[in-house]
Amino acid sequence: MPHTRPIVSTGNDGFNSILKGGLPSNRLYLLEGTPGSGKTTLGLQFLLDGVASGESVLYITLSETSEELESVAHSHGWTLDGIDLFELSSTEGVFGEAYEQSILHPWEAELGDTIKLIQQRVEELKPTRLVFDSLSEMRLLAQDSLRYRRQVLALKQFFAGRAITVMMVDDLTTSHGERDNHLHSLCHGVVTLERLTLDFGAARRRLQVQKLRGLDFVAGYHDFTIRKGGVEVYPRLVAARHHVEFTAETVDSGIPELDNLLVGGPMRGTSTLVTGPPGSGKTTLALVYLAAACRRGENCTIYEFDERVATLINRADSMGLNLSQYLENGQLLIEQIDPAEISPGEFAWKVRAQVEQRACRMLVIDSLNGYMAAMPQEQQLILQMHELISYLSQLGVVTFLITPQSGLVGSMASRLNVSYIADSVILIRFFEAQGRLRKAISILKHRTGAHEDAIREIRIDSKGVRVGQPLVNFRGVLTGTPEFQGDEPALMEERTRDE
Repeated sequence: MPHTRPIVSTGNDGFNSILKGGLPSNRLYLLEGTPGSGKTTLGLQFLLDGVASGESVLYITLSETSEELESVAHSHGWTLDGIDLFELSSTEGVFGEAYEQSILHPWEAELGDTIKLIQQRVEELKPTRLVFDSLSEMRLLAQDSLRYRRQVLALKQFFAGRAITVMMVDDLTTSHGERDNHLHSLCHGVVTLERLTLDFGAARRRLQVQKLRGLDFVAGYHDFTIRKGGVEVYPRLVAARHHVEFTAETVDSGIPELDNLLVGGPMRGTSTLVTGPPGSGKTTLALVYLAAACRRGENCTIYEFDERVATLINRADSMGLNLSQYLENGQLLIEQIDPAEISPGEFAWKVRAQVEQRACRMLVIDSLNGYMAAMPQEQQLILQMHELISYLSQLGVVTFLITPQSGLVGSMASRLNVSYIADSVILIRFFEAQGRLRKAISILKHRTGAHEDAIREIRIDSKGVRVGQPLVNFRGVLTGTPEFQGDEPALMEERTRDE
């Protein structure tokens, strides 16, 4: 039987999830990335996890000083107590004063002497985890690529005879940003960190496991951020790996006329796209279903890209939906998303937390245009949204997606071709009749069953939402310029006090 090595935690839950547990112990790993990509922070998290487990750990730095590392740790609220720091400049502590006086500067030392310093310190401490920062300084000391590679190979063989899990850091500065394929072949695993600067907003960071011998992992790019407390990694969402059994039932809104349009309402585990021009009532329609879910005792979440949360709550309360009471008792969570500060991976991770930790049963994204505007330079956003919707479907969550169309009447278009990813599509249109601006509602698509094909009038006032009779006396309502062809139009008027 093949021998399975114990798994070592990286000290980062998201990274561990990508690695499906952690790193095989007593192996050599390469952590590469340009300056500012988060290598030092991730390396410190790896060592601090070892300290928390009672292990002996060593951080070898050839460039940064102990004061600089202390500053990094302090910025995250950490202490380096328990981590043995070894600087190349502290040679007198290893070889004595005579060696220190034999050189002018540490970086002028021969590479062989540098390796001896490292090996002696490892022999003294006998660590189980080690971070070597960084290989760029070794390249400078070697001054020859062949000599450098021989010394790296010698280091690997030295570590292989000891029970040490080694993370070697390469900032790619001396290789002109190009990856060293020879170094990749020497290491058991390779992790690449990238920092991308957009035209506007915060920098984006992403992580990729280039290789990991003998172990399955989640391939591809994974977004991450650096915040106080360390690196937060957001594993790429794979919907097929998440599924729970749930009852396929309709979800009603509490308004029979509205529910009849979808023959009972949306099904659990489906997504509904509500589209129409600005001001037509798309968000209000979704809030009606959400308020009904809260009344049933379900947990719900709204991700608000466009409207202010306070404005949303005031508008909903003015129509009697009373969302503020559900905010207070914790059933409803509304999160305002800052468009300039979030990546698709982080947003997907937020959604996962709501569903898996808070048991969210209904989720509203308002709006998809805001989602796209938040990430204008990201690639494959529609594909990522499709994966997110599929994930929510696997867990039985009812999802409402709001997307505005450009224009108010006449031919309207949306810059988002997302109707194919939704199970149901509700269209709200303005039309003019009897000298008044009115609204019509229709169901364009309903994958899970039959739906009403009539076009009905919808009115939204201080008492909520009403759905009227089919607009049988009109032709061309969906164009926004209808023609009246009957005797008496069956249109809704203002409510009376008793209604």
